[in-house]
Order: sequence, then structure tokens, then C-alpha cells
Amino acid sequence: MRNKPTLFGYGKTTKAIAKLLGGGCTFFDDNTKTTFIDEAKNTIHPSSEFDPAKSSLEVTTPSFKPTHPLITKAKNLLSEYDYFLGHDRDKPFNIWISGTNGKTTTTQMLTHLLAAKGAVSGGNIGTPLAELDPKAPIWVLESSSFTLHYTHKASPNIYLLLPITPDHLDWHQDTKSYIADKLKPLLTMREGEMALVPKGLPLPQTSAYIVEYDTNEFLGDYFSIDITKLKFKGAFLQDALLALAVTQTLYDKVDYALMNSFIVEGHRQEEFRDTKGRLWVNDSKATNLDATIQAVKVYGDKKLHLILGGDDKGVDLDELFVAIKPYNPTIYTVGANEAKLLDLSQKYALDAIQCTTITNAISQIDKCHTLESIALLSPAAASLDQFNSYQQRGEMFMNSAKNLV
Repeated sequence: MRNKPTLFGYGKTTKAIAKLLGGGCTFFDDNTKTTFIDEAKNTIHPSSEFDPAKSSLEVTTPSFKPTHPLITKAKNLLSEYDYFLGHDRDKPFNIWISGTNGKTTTTQMLTHLLAAKGAVSGGNIGTPLAELDPKAPIWVLESSSFTLHYTHKASPNIYLLLPITPDHLDWHQDTKSYIADKLKPLLTMREGEMALVPKGLPLPQTSAYIVEYDTNEFLGDYFSIDITKLKFKGAFLQDALLALAVTQTLYDKVDYALMNSFIVEGHRQEEFRDTKGRLWVNDSKATNLDATIQAVKVYGDKKLHLILGGDDKGVDLDELFVAIKPYNPTIYTVGANEAKLLDLSQKYALDAIQCTTITNAISQIDKCHTLESIALLSPAAASLDQFNSYQQRGEMFMNSAKNLV
């Protein structure tokens, strides 16, 4: 039985650890005002009551910022990854996948390709490590920058880093720190382990074998993958190439039929048509700049009606407008950063219509959308200013467009 750590945050990750350990754990939680004991005999205290002198081991929920009082007080802090993988014995072969966009899809694709080998997936994709089968031969882990920041001991056998652009800067403080956390796994990787990373990043010294990539063509040539045999396009094509690069490396095999049988989950460049046969694209999962830029590149060869807006977390949006300017989309602004979007549209001489809500945006698009144009929801922002999740935002978009008459 593992030692029972002090657990920071009464959430999914830490609750799963407590359950694995049979309950009876000690939590400290921001939302707890008065100490209580739950049904599993865990004791949950207010965060303010944490005494580092009474704790010999702490595991934190990944979302806590480095400036959080619990984090700054902790003397023996581990991440979830360190707790389960920070040792050399009895651990599965583990593959970590990170990046700004596409890490969920790439994780799902690779798990799909490795399912016959007994692979399971977890991490930021939704399943805590405590709930993964410890006897599974391969763990495929979607790895957030938050988790990587707190990980100091654990190391992947293979690390896939997708392209990164500034994100979560309210958490990481600046772009340099964000990039450093994304590259952190390289510090603990060993000789014989492989990392695929985008070309041009400031790589730290590492013993891993590094493959720096830039284009899909490079990935295809380097790993002997025939791109023309893949059904995917845009960002999904690169996700598929990275997943296939792993199976090619491990088993010297590229299974095009198996890869092409993978179905991309909803809310990411999800195409559908309305009752008039016009094409709409639900890309609600595009919560940052690069995701939207990639979507515009895919659909920008036709007249594009682009819905932008939400909670951008203070990111500089000029990069987005510089990238989409050549495609000359008409922009329909919604959400908390609407005023900023309207100002930038004027700055970059792009047509923009103030809509405030997605339903209003759809009504405006309906007036001029044709069989030759494309309507794209790719907000480049989080959804929580107006919705419970990006899924709810995407569902509203799809239902409203499908109900047009």
C-alpha cells in the first residue's frame, strides 16, 4: 500500500487517489469552510488550516497556481505523475502527449492504434492515473502544462509535444515559463527514450533522442508514412502523423486502415449542413489562438463567416488577426472580449459584426450564407463567460443552425 499523502484540492484527481488508498485521507480545499468527514472517512479541512510541519508528503490537484498558499507552504510536493510514475519499478511503458492544441485527439488516436497492445489512456483526457489499470502494458497520458510544472521525478518513455502557442498565461505568468513547462519532461528522459518536438524551441540539455519536426511532409518522410493514404486534413492530419510515428517507432508498422477508422470526437472542426444544404463547422473546442488559426487555414479557401469571442484570458490577439487577415473572413463577435475583437477587426481592416451571442451571430450569418461559403464557430477563447463548457457552446451553435428554416 502506498503512503497516504496530504491531498490539495477536493477534486477528481485527488479523490481518485484517496479512493485507491481506501479512504481515510486528509484533504485541504479552498471551497471548504468548516472541516468535515466524507463517506469514505476522508477528512477535508479548509486550505487555511494546512500546517506543513504535520505533513511529510503532498499531492496537488494540477489546477492550483504556483502562487497558491498551499503550494508555497508545501515542503514535500509531488504531482500525480510523480506519485505514480516517479520510480523505476512496476510501472507501465508510458507515453506523454502535450501541446497547446490537439493533445486530446492525438491521445485518442494513439490509444486507438495501440488498443490491441493493451494500451489505456488517462491524465488530462479525463481519467486520473489512480483509475488506470496498473497492469496495463502501456499508458498514454494527455499531459497538461499544469501537471508538467509540478512534475520533477517522473519521466515518459516517449514524449510527443504538439505545436505550442501562448496559452494559460494567467497561470504561467509569461510565454517563456509556459514553454519551459512544456519542455520539462526532457530534463528527466534517458538515453534510448524518444521525444518529438516542434522545431525552433529552446531545448534544454537532455539524454533523450530528439526528433524536431516542422511540417507534415517532414513527419511523413522521416517515419516513412504515406500522407496520401490518410483521410484526415488540417490539424487532424498532423495528429494522425504523430500517432503513427509512435507505432512506426515501436513496431515498425503503419496501419493506414486502422488509423482511418478513427472517428474524431465532436466540437473540433465538426462539419454539418443545415436544411438548405449550407456548410457549418462546429470548432467550439478551439479555445486558444492556434486552434482557430489552424481551422481558418483549413476552411479559408472559401468565403468564411467566422464567429469569434469568449474569455481569452488576457492573451494578445494581434497574432490571431495577423494570421487570419489573408483569408479575409467576415467576423461575428460574441462573448466577454467582444469590444477587443471589434477594435482589432477595425485595426486589420476586416469586416466585423457585433453579435454578443451565438444565436444572434447565426441569425446574422443566415442572411448571407450560401452553398459556396462556410460558417465557422472557432472562438479562440474559453466558453465560461457565457456557457458551462465548450461542449454546451458547440451544442447551442449546432442546434441553432440546424433549426434555421
